[in-house]
Amino acid sequence: MLLPSTEAGRGRPVVLLHARPTDRTMWDAHLPLLAEAGLRAIALDLPGHGDATVPDRREVAPWSDVLDTLDHLGADRFVLAGNSLGALVALQAAITAPERVEGLVLVGYRPHDQPASSRLDAAWEAERTALAAGDLDAAVKAGVQAWTWAGATEKVHTHATRVLHRQLTERLTHGEPPQAADPLGAGPAALRTLRDVPALVGVGEYDMPDFHEGGEGLVRVLDAGRTTVIPDAGHLAPLEQPEAFCALLLDFVRRLPQRSLPAHWYA
Repeated sequence: MLLPSTEAGRGRPVVLLHARPTDRTMWDAHLPLLAEAGLRAIALDLPGHGDATVPDRREVAPWSDVLDTLDHLGADRFVLAGNSLGALVALQAAITAPERVEGLVLVGYRPHDQPASSRLDAAWEAERTALAAGDLDAAVKAGVQAWTWAGATEKVHTHATRVLHRQLTERLTHGEPPQAADPLGAGPAALRTLRDVPALVGVGEYDMPDFHEGGEGLVRVLDAGRTTVIPDAGHLAPLEQPEAFCALLLDFVRRLPQRSLPAHWYA
């Protein structure tokens, strides 16, 4: 499927992939900052989120949808930047089409086979219990408490509440779409093939220990230096600290090799 998108600017394409509790609106503050810096910033809704409704429980392959959508938008090569679910999909897309990916910026990553901490288990259980009881508001409240830093601004909490309410409503209405076979497979072997792709791995300072551990493991597998900690942020670090995230992203992009593609790829 072609994914809904919002974009701004001209230049090297940077594709922004949102976290699971949110949608492409988590990047609203980032788009003008990146455009002003000379990039073509493209924010996408992943299947089952935002405006990317998946009817009839059709099997989805978000990484393929991302690549197909970028084909449609005329972006042949690009930097992928993802938070949480977006980080996972970025890796899946990179494994699928490594020749198209100029760099990876991955924040809040945790492999599925990593045992969950008691804090993460409690967050999942609070949401499940509320949904089982038909209490959507309680499920949203539990999600916002789990995925945002308590010290985040009221604007961040309001945004997270709104998008999570929509996401959970869609899940209750349409169910979770089944996922196609994961191109990452089992274990780190597939990820090691991405060691030639420049990567920055980050985590929010106050995120759950699962994502600090996941980031450290990803850095080792990708041989990506060290994990960058984003101060005063939780799991949704880019949403909570857009200026700090954009500064990291821009510094990363400026360190990449200069492009030698025809000018029309910047349109």
